[in-house]
Amino acid sequence: MQNFDYMTPTRLIFGEGVISQLSEVLAPIGKRVLLTYGSGSIKKIGLYDKVKELLKDFEVYELSDIQPNPKYDPSVLDGVKICKEQNIDIILSVGGGSVLECSKAIAAGAKYDGEPWDLITYKVPTNATLPIVDIMTLAATGSEYDCGGVISKTDSNDKVGYMDSHLFPVVSFLDPTYTFTVSKKADGGRLCRCYESHYGAVFYS
Repeated sequence: MQNFDYMTPTRLIFGEGVISQLSEVLAPIGKRVLLTYGSGSIKKIGLYDKVKELLKDFEVYELSDIQPNPKYDPSVLDGVKICKEQNIDIILSVGGGSVLECSKAIAAGAKYDGEPWDLITYKVPTNATLPIVDIMTLAATGSEYDCGGVISKTDSNDKVGYMDSHLFPVVSFLDPTYTFTVSKKADGGRLCRCYESHYGAVFYS
């Protein structure tokens, strides 16, 4: 038997249409939001417009084009820069696991005065982060209720797993209908069954 210590402080809000609660969840945390997302699939399914409508009373800044296997440069560094320059209160990650993992690194870097790579490689401890809320469109990595991610640094060919208890999202919105457009090549049925096994509900595309 192997001993373990397991904690999941993230609030999971699961079900169809649950992002209607988004503004209610964000309001107590802050008004200045960094919206992070990937190549634009959230715009194709109408999720981007829905989020922007829900955030009409917030001050929203955007970081787009976060790639699979999220990159330290430019994505993490650009996100940290926006957070510091615009005094961001909260990061809203909309998309898959890569967007959320990148957002976690940004959240830590935004609260650190040095090089964020020092945090990712554990040269210095992570003592604080910006709060993170996410809306998931892919059930794959478990990033919505864990405290880590993988960041790639292409100039040195490094790919580092970064985990810290400060990196748990505050709230994760899990609406399985946003997975229905996932390509069959990504095994969309498996993705929905993943939601079934984790959250006790069945949604098949």
